[in-house]
Amino acid sequence: MSDGNGKRRFPGLPERIAGLEELAFNLWWSWHPEARNLFKMLHRTAWKESVHNPVLELHELGPAVFAQAVKDERFLRHYDAVMSRFHGDIGSAGWFHNAVAEPDAFTIAFFSAEYGLQHSLPFYAGGLGFLAGDILKECSNLRVPLVGVGFMYPQGYLRQRMAADGTQISQSQPLEREKAPIERVGGADGNPLLVRVPAGEPPIFVEVWRVQVGNVPLYLMDTDVEPNSMEDRGISSHLYVGDPEGRLRQEMVLGIGGVEVLNALDIHCSVLHLNEGHPAFAVLERVREMVKDGAAPAQAFELVRQATIFTTHTPVPAGHDVFDFALMEKHFSSYRPDLGLSREEFLALGRNPERPEQGFNMTAFALRSAAHSNAVSKKHGEVTRRMWHSLWPDRREEDVPIGHVTNGVHVPTWIDPKMELLLNSHLWPNWLDDHDNPDTIRLVDDIPDRELWDTHNWLKMKLILNIMDRARRQWLEESPEPSCLLGAGLFLDPNVLTLGFARRFTTYKRAALILSDPERLKKLLNDRWKPVQVVFAGKAHPDDKPAQEILRKVFLAAKDPAFGGRIAFVEDYNEQFAQYLTHGVDVWLNNPQPPLEACGTSGMKAAINGVPHLSVRDGWWVEGYRGGNGWVFGSDGGERDDAADAASLYRTLEEEIVPLYYDTGSDGMPQGWVRVMKEAMKTAMPFFNARRMVKEYARRFYHPAMAACGVHVRQ
Repeated sequence: MSDGNGKRRFPGLPERIAGLEELAFNLWWSWHPEARNLFKMLHRTAWKESVHNPVLELHELGPAVFAQAVKDERFLRHYDAVMSRFHGDIGSAGWFHNAVAEPDAFTIAFFSAEYGLQHSLPFYAGGLGFLAGDILKECSNLRVPLVGVGFMYPQGYLRQRMAADGTQISQSQPLEREKAPIERVGGADGNPLLVRVPAGEPPIFVEVWRVQVGNVPLYLMDTDVEPNSMEDRGISSHLYVGDPEGRLRQEMVLGIGGVEVLNALDIHCSVLHLNEGHPAFAVLERVREMVKDGAAPAQAFELVRQATIFTTHTPVPAGHDVFDFALMEKHFSSYRPDLGLSREEFLALGRNPERPEQGFNMTAFALRSAAHSNAVSKKHGEVTRRMWHSLWPDRREEDVPIGHVTNGVHVPTWIDPKMELLLNSHLWPNWLDDHDNPDTIRLVDDIPDRELWDTHNWLKMKLILNIMDRARRQWLEESPEPSCLLGAGLFLDPNVLTLGFARRFTTYKRAALILSDPERLKKLLNDRWKPVQVVFAGKAHPDDKPAQEILRKVFLAAKDPAFGGRIAFVEDYNEQFAQYLTHGVDVWLNNPQPPLEACGTSGMKAAINGVPHLSVRDGWWVEGYRGGNGWVFGSDGGERDDAADAASLYRTLEEEIVPLYYDTGSDGMPQGWVRVMKEAMKTAMPFFNARRMVKEYARRFYHPAMAACGVHVRQ
């Protein structure tokens, strides 16, 4: 492997262990504990200081460490075993080949504005990105012939720091690309590949980067290249720019430029999967290419439509991009004639019949452009069909052609290695390859209660030690006032019932709901015999002022000595801390305003690790709640009543959760609680996983889309 110019990345790496370079640049290691452990064995301190980034670790290590490694027989045995499995996984036939079609016959192009893969690649803002990352990983496992397309944001989303008064300070930290598992794509001339986006004046160019996700390549565009103007160079600098015109230009490059990048790479995709409306302009470029080759516009649009899948992720109106018609005309006036459409015909593609004057709605456009559309949970499907009924006025609401595929999480990524080892001891030896089989996961009942409880407590201690270490480093680096350290979690107790709440801060997620009645909350938190503590984390968008006020309220509550150090807010929430938190808390708290939660995958990540869910009836919990695997509270929807929902939350904690957690036998173990943990695992693992989700996409959507393209598919 080289840096694109024929040079090896780590020239000091001995030939005997040269495969570490290939392994480091393939995120396969991120969901295989044995691969991560190999880099840890190489140099434990360097692995920790690299924040579990093997590319950075290999950059930092010198020849002496490598020379020692090739003399270490134990390390070499592990190296050989890991590389054997790695090469066995990459490129082999899999489920898709046997169940759907020959994978070499076509390619699926998956477009998304963000990807949450690993914290060394900060190209994500929240659940949408993690969902996209989990899809890529599971497509690798199932050998689905998919290629990802997105942006390489050199400034990432945002690094979060909190001022003493609760103000969120958004910081940029440029990605050190040479020290991350990402590679520049070279062109035929040996120089970096530069692709012109076939829309906009003056012309915009993108450089292309590749992240290898097991068997799946992800191509990311970067506009920060010399041919572009200074303004255009910033198009891909940050995720989700707030300026409407900047957002439009960003989405033009994502969709139209993304198709052109695939053409430049000679990757011919039969099927297009749009993850939200942001990349929907990819449809236009595919139509433009067909019209250029002689197809009639209507025929081209229908051919592309039959091969397009659109997944919508939010019922919140602000989550659907709408661009002023004048802005659309400004940027598409030279591109539109190539589609064979008049101005009115073009703008009509994005009109929302309920608000026709509002502008070009990207979701309305995507729904018109895709023969296969889906929401991301059963409840979300009902809400989405109601929202967009006006696009199909002649149909009954239940017949609106928007289905649902409930989201799932990539189990190998999100289950803790310690928990995986426990399951390895009591389930089938290959249980992880069969984790979408409920019969396999029922064997969780055979795990001795003590072993499961001890494993959970080990993970809880690991979480709290991590929080304390973060607070210590904050003290050394910033010398904050003492109250900030109180709020950072220094007084958390591993013996106390711990709730976790972590997600992107927006108003509808109601992060501060549990703070609604401070006096009642104080009694819960400071109870002498049965106390409770809460760990918060999450970021607010820099332009979302109401969300930042909620964040301020949570942060100030964490600093308030009246709560006795039982509330913690952890800064700069990212994928790595999400792992610690979803594995280590006792209960995962979720309280959005129904029906505004499309799905909510963080609770799934917790549940597969034996952490029960406490949630309102919304998103996946409408399907997931079985009566003994967690708890529900609050109303099912309708008028917002935060006071009533907060009272229901307190009551559920006081009367059900707290007594059950502290109901321990003479051995100090809460057997009733452990039963709930097992039920949570048996519900989440086989039904709310990415394997089931990707198989659904393949059978229900990819299969007919491929057939429409003339690809031979299995019956």
